[in-house]
Amino acid sequence: MNKLLQLLSTNSQFSTAEISAMLGEPEDYIKAQIKEYENKGIIKGYQAVVNWDELEESYVEALIELKVAPKKETGFDEMAQMCMAFEEVESVYLMAGVYDFALIVRGETMQDIAMFVAKKLSTIDGVLSTGTHFIMRRYKDRGMILTDPESQADERSLIL
Repeated sequence: MNKLLQLLSTNSQFSTAEISAMLGEPEDYIKAQIKEYENKGIIKGYQAVVNWDELEESYVEALIELKVAPKKETGFDEMAQMCMAFEEVESVYLMAGVYDFALIVRGETMQDIAMFVAKKLSTIDGVLSTGTHFIMRRYKDRGMILTDPESQADERSLIL
């Protein structure tokens, strides 16, 4: 795996001087590599990993699986484009297995997501079936641990 890209995906706030020291490469080389990756579209952007559970804003997130009938001419690409066009859809992944796609979808309530699936997603020509899994809590996201292990006291009761 490319060590520069791995470092940036772990923490995009590393300075080029820090990356240079970590990789043992000249800083000018690191700057040029990053610029080249950006120009080629390998680096698409930089994002913060946010622990949304710590905010008082309410939202619901779900992983939705789609089984589809791919088009003869375009395969799965056309379906992916249609899914990406919905503002509710955060991520789209082509999968191997029982389902063809996994989508990460966000809404204000579970009902919002249920209506999105029922009225928008499942009505697309070629969608054979869906499976919705509501995300209850995130423990780790994009390599970052989001929970404080010390604050997770075991609240189960022992029944004798």
